[in-house]
Order: sequence, then structure tokens, then C-alpha cells
Amino acid sequence: MRRPIGICAAATGLALLLLTGCGSDSDRSVTVVGTGKVSGVPDVLNADLGAEVTAADVSTAVDGVNDKAKAMTDAMVTAGVKREDVKTSQLSVQPTYGPEGRTVIGYKASNSVHIAVRDLPKASAILDSAVKAGGNDTRISSVSFGLEDNAKLLSDARARAFDDAKARAQQYADLSGLKLKSVKTINEGSSGGPTPMLRQAAPSDSGFALEPGQQTVTFDVTVVWELG
Repeated sequence: MRRPIGICAAATGLALLLLTGCGSDSDRSVTVVGTGKVSGVPDVLNADLGAEVTAADVSTAVDGVNDKAKAMTDAMVTAGVKREDVKTSQLSVQPTYGPEGRTVIGYKASNSVHIAVRDLPKASAILDSAVKAGGNDTRISSVSFGLEDNAKLLSDARARAFDDAKARAQQYADLSGLKLKSVKTINEGSSGGPTPMLRQAAPSDSGFALEPGQQTVTFDVTVVWELG
């Protein structure tokens, strides 16, 4: 991770205590679910955007949208996005019809790219440059923030989930008058958090107001401990 992360632990869990009155110590176990939650500041913005042009014939529509798409890409590269982080994601040409829905009156061409902005302070200017280059033909279909590498977050969440599970298991062992012994089984799972949203600022010369928020990784672990 290139950015500092904030870490918090959240605990929700359940435990199943299995005790036998006449069996061996190995028949006694406690199953506990521990949860760890870790939040980090997003370090990449992903966006899908492009241009859409309508014309009387296919060639004019395609040439027009290609010119717009190139102008938008060049503007974004100038504003700070790396050209290798710009990738064509969608091309289409469709007929447009008259009011009765049968007669073809023109053609609509679209050309979209996916961009990854890793220098977040430049993200607003990059999007704004694309809008200005594309003008009224600009189309933005999605914008989201993310963590390019969440390995550190997962590692921290996993450790917190296990610590949470162990604390719960220890409590059940104490309540039952037994000792917490070795781990018998471990099963894990994880899930990502919500994606922060984008809102558009009203004045076109002020660009976009971006709110990266935080990206959250939640990790659950189910651990079975032997009691003795």
C-alpha cells in the first residue's frame, strides 16, 4: 500500500460449546466465529467514459465519435492520466429511427474507454478535461474508487478476526471451567465494503467534486478449539 490506512476492529460472533460428560478431553470443543474489519483510503479511481455522436450516415457518425474520443483521451493524458491506463472498453454503431419507429433517419456511434487514475489529486482535473474535450457528446457511465492492492488490509483483518475468535473462545472456556487448548479447524471468509460515490459539481469550470471516503474489508473466521 502506498497510502496510510486506518484500522478498526468490529466484532460479531457466535459460539457453539460441545461438552461430553463421559468422553475424553478431545471430545470437548468450542466453535467460535470472529470478525475483523479494516478500512483504508482508496488509492485508485476507475472510470468508464467516452463520446456519443449521431449523424445522417454511418461514416460521419463513426468519424465524429472517433475524433471526440481521441480528443478526450489526449486531454486526459495531458491532465495526468497515464496513456497505458486508458483502455478502449466499448464501441458501437446503431441506427436511429423516426417517430413511427420504422424509418432509419441516422446512426448513433459511441466510443468509450476505461481509465485508472492512480494520482488521485489529479482525478478531478482529468475528468474535467475529458468533459471539456468531448463537449455535449461526452458520456460518463461509471466512476468508483478502490484499493489497487488490498493484501495488507486482508492480512490485518484476518489477524483481528482470529484475535476476536480467540477472545470469545477463551471466555467460553473460562465460563465452563475448562482450559483452551489447541486449534482443531479454521475456516475463513472475506467481503469488500461499499464503493464511495461521485457527485458532479454544478459549474463546469470547477470540475468534479470527488469524495473517495474509505474502502473497507471485512473478514470472518470460524475456529474450533479443543477444550481440556
